[in-house]
Formats: sequence, C-alpha cells, structure tokens
Amino acid sequence: MGYKEQFIEIYQQNITRSGSQELLDWLSKTDFFTAPASTKFHCACLGGLVQHSVKVYEVMMEKHFDEENDSMESFAICALLHDLCKAQFYKVSSRNVKNETTGAWEKQPYYSVEDVFPYGHGEKSVFLIERFMRLKTSEAMAIRWHMGGFDDTAKSGGFAINLAFDRYPLAVKLHLSDLESTYLREKNTSAINKNK
Repeated sequence: MGYKEQFIEIYQQNITRSGSQELLDWLSKTDFFTAPASTKFHCACLGGLVQHSVKVYEVMMEKHFDEENDSMESFAICALLHDLCKAQFYKVSSRNVKNETTGAWEKQPYYSVEDVFPYGHGEKSVFLIERFMRLKTSEAMAIRWHMGGFDDTAKSGGFAINLAFDRYPLAVKLHLSDLESTYLREKNTSAINKNK
C-alpha cells in the first residue's frame, strides 16, 4: 500500500466530523498527494508531502498517544493535515547544472516555491481546514504552532507559542512528532528525478 492509500485509510477510519469528506474530496483535486514536503530538505520528492504526513501520524501514535487523554480523531487531523498549506505551493522548475563527468551543462528539474496565498504556515493550514471542517481549539493550536521555534512569529520573541505549548499538550506532541519524523525517520531525498 502506498502513502496515498495509507493516508486515505487513516483519514477515513478516524476522521468523521462534519465536512471531513468534503475536505478529502478537495484534497484530491489539489496536488497534495503528489507534492513534495520541501524544496530540498525532507521528502523533497514526488509524493513527499503525503509521505511526511503519514510518517508524522505514525510517530504521534507510537510515541505520544494516551488512550485515556487523547483522541484518535484529533491525532489523525493534526498529523495528516498539519502541512495542508503546502498543497498548491511548489512547482517544478529547471536550472542548468554542470555534469561533473562530461563537463557539459544540463537542465535539471528542481522544486521551487510559488505561494499564491501567502498566509503563513501553520495558520494557513488551519484556515484551509476550517473552510470545510471545524477544528477543536487544541487542534487549531497544534497545527498553528507545529513548527515550534522555526516559526517566524516564535523567532521574533512572541510568547504565544509558549502559552500554546503550556495549555495544549497536543501542540507539543505534534511538534515533537514533526521534528522526529523530519530529522530522524524520513529519507533525505533531494533530487526529484530519483522517483521517476
């Protein structure tokens, strides 16, 4: 089973609130299932975004799920949709790269960013999800702050992230799972032609 099929299975088994099917239908009309997760860092490959989303879910469930206090639906929503902002965000461009063997210049494809809706990162994902489905406050906080200290607002000295992490354990769990998945579990694929 591929990552797209895993994503859809996890989504449909765990996310049942009003609007969830409409959101999944919309996702299928975007490049979410084929987009990379980054331009050159983690999962910078065809289908990298859905791969990353599934991996974050796996880490969250394995490391942080507490049956007494946590919701399967909230975990699935946060893990699978935290990077929804990256749908319709990347495009394939080309650049000249010198072939070290032949010395000739060759056109090579790479991913670049083309953000047609520059609304931020986590907050953009929250906005897009809520066009279809209402989030609980804890879910919105987790998705908004999943970047942790890598978020521009957090870097500028805001205290909102500290309050969010203090009040909403789900936010901490998503952030830690995103970090572990990105830096420890995913293959560092940077060449988009490796998947062809």
